[in-house]
Amino acid sequence: VQLQASGGGLVQAGHSLRVSCVVSGGSFSRYCMGWFRQAPGKDREFVAAISRSGGPYYADSVKGRFTISRDNAKNTVYLQMNSLKAEDTAVYFCKLRVYSGLAPHDYWGPGTQVTVSS
Repeated sequence: VQLQASGGGLVQAGHSLRVSCVVSGGSFSRYCMGWFRQAPGKDREFVAAISRSGGPYYADSVKGRFTISRDNAKNTVYLQMNSLKAEDTAVYFCKLRVYSGLAPHDYWGPGTQVTVSS
């Protein structure tokens, strides 16, 4: 299984950006997908996740501004980011979780840089 994120860039505060993560290998519809981010000097933190059935979950810091979605036909998970703030600046990583019985297995892709200028 391989994950590849894309779509990062430099945007002004208040603007929008969408990042994508394509998964190759395996069975995408079986996976729970998530987005995490890591700002310089900080720990990686949870941003959003989407279950196999499409149910979304968000960190409080992005609730109401970010939307996670998935397209199983394209093996892709998206993160639509609106009303971006300078504090959203980070490297954004996608993560895949698959269960073997009750045991979770996580796979990470390389990140994509999002920079929000104030």
